[in-house]
Amino acid sequence: MKTTAAILTLFFAGTVLAHNPDGSAGRAGIRFTFENPKLEPAAYSLQIYEDGSGSYTTPIGGDSDSQPEVRTIRIHEPLRAKLFQAAHAYHFFAVDCEAPHSRVAFTGKKTLAYTGPDGTGSCTFNYSRDQSLNQIATDLIGVAYTLEEGDRLKSEQLHDRLSLDAELESLADAAQEHRALELGNIAPELESIANDEAVLQRARARARVLVSEPDTGR
Repeated sequence: MKTTAAILTLFFAGTVLAHNPDGSAGRAGIRFTFENPKLEPAAYSLQIYEDGSGSYTTPIGGDSDSQPEVRTIRIHEPLRAKLFQAAHAYHFFAVDCEAPHSRVAFTGKKTLAYTGPDGTGSCTFNYSRDQSLNQIATDLIGVAYTLEEGDRLKSEQLHDRLSLDAELESLADAAQEHRALELGNIAPELESIANDEAVLQRARARARVLVSEPDTGR
């Protein structure tokens, strides 16, 4: 447990140090971090800027020397607007957002943070007293879920093509239920499967449908 905590500490420290490597200093941005040692990945961070560009960062490997993996992402409307409207409505997230004495089971440590020329702030919660903040966290977890699914699909295409049909069916269900958002971020993986003649036709058809769905957020 101490080793896991040390890895997460170094991961988030590295995430902070890695900010603004692309000339993004001074741009308004929202950062969402999630931690739950019982899940895989045990931690990740989403950085989103006002123009919808951003990144997804996860620790890789099983030791404290591992370097974080960073993936470029894009967030579309209406989710992008919803995030920045909430940041301003909640004073840049500089609010006490945890529900006191909540009996809700631990589902992960969630932090919403805003940094921009107009202000800064952050709040951390397992379950927020404000349902709008809970929904924002759920939406961003849905973005991360999609990216993790993309990694699984890529691995299965290489090593276990017979599993792709069930995996894609699961992803389609998650997208229908809004548990998987911003599928455009895994369009290359879906297109690769759709065009792979070594993959079952049904799985290729599922991938083709998923890649054609618009990124409408929610």
